[in-house]
Amino acid sequence: MARINPEFTDELKKYGAFDPNACYNCGNCTAVCTLSDENNSFPRKMVRYSVLGLDSEIKASLDPWLCYYCGECSSTCPREADPGELMMSLRRWLIAKYDWTGLSGLLYKYLVASVSAFILLAVAVIWFGYYESFHLETIMHYGHYFEMGAISVVFLFILLPNIIHMWWLTTYKPGVKVPLSAYFRCLSDLLVHMFTQKRTLGCDDNQVRWFEHFVLVLGYLLLLFTTVFLDWFSSQSLFVIILGYIESVIIFVVTFDFIRRRIQKDQEISKHSHPSDWFFVIWLFLMGLSAFFVRLFVDLNILENNIWLYLVHLIILVQWALIIVPFGKWTHFLYRSFAIYFATLQQAAIKQNGKKS
Repeated sequence: MARINPEFTDELKKYGAFDPNACYNCGNCTAVCTLSDENNSFPRKMVRYSVLGLDSEIKASLDPWLCYYCGECSSTCPREADPGELMMSLRRWLIAKYDWTGLSGLLYKYLVASVSAFILLAVAVIWFGYYESFHLETIMHYGHYFEMGAISVVFLFILLPNIIHMWWLTTYKPGVKVPLSAYFRCLSDLLVHMFTQKRTLGCDDNQVRWFEHFVLVLGYLLLLFTTVFLDWFSSQSLFVIILGYIESVIIFVVTFDFIRRRIQKDQEISKHSHPSDWFFVIWLFLMGLSAFFVRLFVDLNILENNIWLYLVHLIILVQWALIIVPFGKWTHFLYRSFAIYFATLQQAAIKQNGKKS
């Protein structure tokens, strides 16, 4: 039996929500949302769940992840309950619930915790540079191994267990019996949505936003591959060097536009920025910019006398890999893709059970 928790909205406010209790259930948000249909009152159902404090139902739902925050629901809400920002806050809250370490909730709710973590990692990198007598070749060597190791460790020990927990809460625990074959058959949907984010195209807002996200995802993944696996900073291949420059410029340009929009607040999605939103775009911007200049200094043969530049890049990289990727907004990219995958699996289970009956 569902249990009402009247203090739940107070908890959500710590994750960025405003006042869900302002909603008087008029249904405007559902009327304008392209995700709403006869079987799903979207996002009205999540608003009601939040007001009533039905946290178990929210944890079992994939709905918050299916929203791409076009902002139509918020701009048409007569009570300024801001359902779009509520959905964003629910996603942050859900990340905290999936995360077995508990760090996501801590970093989302308390700005001082995030700032302290960034400072601590910066000090650790500077100390490492000092320990190695600021020897550039040694620091770059270990920096490259850190890039490779961080990917494996963060995914295997943090993100993968969290994804399994998400599956347990949304699919296994509610008793959805998915045929084993469906897990393999639907993998293509997971990969397509992960790399194209094509569900955004279902929104009625400007599709430039989808294109920018697509280019950013592509640029980020290619830069990751080029830097980690092709060893961009040490490579002598002209093709690899030029490719890395192009990728870092793409990240720089797209994230600069994201930052501009958040400053100007010219769209509904940009009007309310949680600190985690700022950390994501600023650190991605700095990573592309610093990577560009590190490679440029390598090509100009002046990095040896400007080791501070590589240390700055390494600080940004370590903060990105150990804070933003496993616990910050970057995880939205991963959890949203798996949410669509799980939703596809649930639809496959419904079809399978329908055939049996």
